[in-house]
Amino acid sequence: MKATYHKYLLHFKRPSGTSRGVMTDKETWFIVIEHDGKKGIGECGILRGLSCDDRPDYEEKLAWTCANIHLGKDLLWEALLEFPSIQFGVEMAFQSLVSETPYLLFSSDFTQGQKSIPINGLIWMGEESFMKEQIEEKLATGFRCVKLKIGAIDFDKELQLLRFIRANFSAEQVEIRVDANGAFNENDALNKLVQLSEFELHSIEQPIAKNSTDRMSELCKTSPFPIALDEELIGVFSVFDKEVLLLKIKPQYIILKPSFVGGFRGTQEWISLAEKHQIGWWITSALESNIGLNAIAQWTFLQHNLMPQGLGTGALYTNNFDCPLEVDGGQLWYDINKNWDCNLI
Repeated sequence: MKATYHKYLLHFKRPSGTSRGVMTDKETWFIVIEHDGKKGIGECGILRGLSCDDRPDYEEKLAWTCANIHLGKDLLWEALLEFPSIQFGVEMAFQSLVSETPYLLFSSDFTQGQKSIPINGLIWMGEESFMKEQIEEKLATGFRCVKLKIGAIDFDKELQLLRFIRANFSAEQVEIRVDANGAFNENDALNKLVQLSEFELHSIEQPIAKNSTDRMSELCKTSPFPIALDEELIGVFSVFDKEVLLLKIKPQYIILKPSFVGGFRGTQEWISLAEKHQIGWWITSALESNIGLNAIAQWTFLQHNLMPQGLGTGALYTNNFDCPLEVDGGQLWYDINKNWDCNLI
């Protein structure tokens, strides 16, 4: 058995804004395992500036992982605890290796094209006109759940955009999620949540920056609508620490990005704890290529969560890999008549 790693730079079709700035490119890495004439591929979806494994020794750890691939999936997962994106890449590559084809990791009604996964339509931050254009396009193409990135432009303009949606679509017609990416100031966060509550929002992701657990706990108690933790989960490795965090903050939801929380195994740990404590959850991608998105989508379908998931990111790039994943009417489908086009394996 041997393994190699490869860097790949994804190019956004248009600059994509978050509260942490505007992205034009997205770096990702792939691990390819070869054994007995078969190949498996896994994506290590690091997001610079956000992933807890954004460290100077990242490539060095990738090289170490490939050199020690003989240790197997489980031992490597334990050894890579502080590198969740590599944990995920290793899990994915081993599953790919033993699968019927490198990209059919988990057979189901989804991969047979019989059932779909409901997803939210992602609205990127930008000028008011650009955000409005995105909203209208998502609603026109059948999305019934949209997620708006907020916190980068003037808050009053963001309220106007929400007012525009609600003037045309009721909460029963369109579910609205907002994601602040930790942009709100701790002192006026509750005031902003009260203003946002006018629009009957489903939830808000990470209103304040992570590591302010006392304040986040207070907000979860007093917010007029549900709060979902996202960045707060990054860098929490042990099951014990995960449960301590959930019991401390008591969020209404948690949002799980396998590339950020240790792959399928790490995600399953969070799901088990959330369900134990009656906390809702959904799964989202972390801007991976279609290779990582494909693995996440196939695994997500098996979790039988009927809420809209955050998996509609495959069309963001100019140089993504052609694959059977297709978005239609706010649903993610697997088109069995389409083939993969990936030159990495």
